[in-house]
Amino acid sequence: MSAAFAAIDHPDMRHASREQLSLALMDARNHTLQLLARFERALGESLRVPAADDVVPPLWLAGHVAWLAEYWIARNPQRALGPRSPADGVRLASIEPQADEWFDPRLVGHAERWSLRLPGLDAIKAYLLDTVETTLELLEHTPDEDDALYFFRMALFHEDLRGEELVTIAQTLGVPVGLALPAGAASRSPLLLPATRWTLGWSDDRSFALDIERGHEAVDVPEFEIDAQPVTWAQYVEFIADGGYDREELWHPRGWNWLERQAAAEGRRGPRHVEQIGVASGAVMQNIFGKPTRMGASQVAMHASWWEAEAWARWAGRRLPTEAEWEIAAQQAARRGFRWGDVREWTAGTLRPFAGFRQDAWAPQAELDVETMFGAARVLRGASFATRARMRHAKARAWALAERDEGFVGFRTCAI
Repeated sequence: MSAAFAAIDHPDMRHASREQLSLALMDARNHTLQLLARFERALGESLRVPAADDVVPPLWLAGHVAWLAEYWIARNPQRALGPRSPADGVRLASIEPQADEWFDPRLVGHAERWSLRLPGLDAIKAYLLDTVETTLELLEHTPDEDDALYFFRMALFHEDLRGEELVTIAQTLGVPVGLALPAGAASRSPLLLPATRWTLGWSDDRSFALDIERGHEAVDVPEFEIDAQPVTWAQYVEFIADGGYDREELWHPRGWNWLERQAAAEGRRGPRHVEQIGVASGAVMQNIFGKPTRMGASQVAMHASWWEAEAWARWAGRRLPTEAEWEIAAQQAARRGFRWGDVREWTAGTLRPFAGFRQDAWAPQAELDVETMFGAARVLRGASFATRARMRHAKARAWALAERDEGFVGFRTCAI
């Protein structure tokens, strides 16, 4: 790995300079184009996929990535205002006359995206290339200041988030994308961390952060014991072998209702994409990018919903960690063996804003409108093997509804 690439694929890119952003934006766009090429090989040039709640048409998603960057950079005369730039400000015309009609999620709901008369793959690729070229030209003449660079950093992180979403879609559809699962690791004993007062939220106002990451909230955290690594397949199979999917007392009532619906529809008795579980042998076959794959006993269990994670924790006589506990361990116990980054991880609480929350003007157009999810969605921490390295930060925050299981998601637990 070259020094230049190491610098642009690092969490410090949240406060990237103009020169770093130029390289990183090209890298992100190349990654998007490479993923599209993988979809094309598997699905043909149309990239046609069946309509589903947990999938977005890859062509639409790629066009949306280019559209959002163009909307907030090339088409935004007030981009130099950074986060103070108004959502309803004047916009210049797009280089693609129908771009807003196709790619603005405020105009095109999820269900409508399969019936859009989108341009072909070559046209979408051209739109991706043309818009990034314009972005880079504008960046070259932009002051190396935080407000001026704000939307360039936003465009980078949005494309990285959507890149991980494309990988998730590939897993859902069984499209090989050339990514290997992380290997298992030797088990370590749980870690004991002392009581402390901890501040949640992003403290550096000069660097880029999502709106749900920003703010400051001090919490008192009692002494706690937390797993050094997420739950492995060997541990998860024990739960299945002990009748975990048949014991209603282990499940939250809403979780049990969810499980009954899943069992009636698909006979579910394990995390998503699991095709076979040998309870006696502990062997697990999980479909990974379209290929049945034997999972190692020490590999992290993934594609579990929050309901499954919570039921496993109750079965084990433990609990899911709070956000603060997870973050403390990630920042203070890495040298003691706290391992993260194989999967995104469920935490105990529901999504809520930190003190000082202010929604990003661009967030609804990126489908990151969290206000409707406060009190309903669950918080995810960490990163997965499909997350770009520059997105991996101990304070990074994501969310999903408790029943969602399409992502590369697992969990760890704490002592009660």
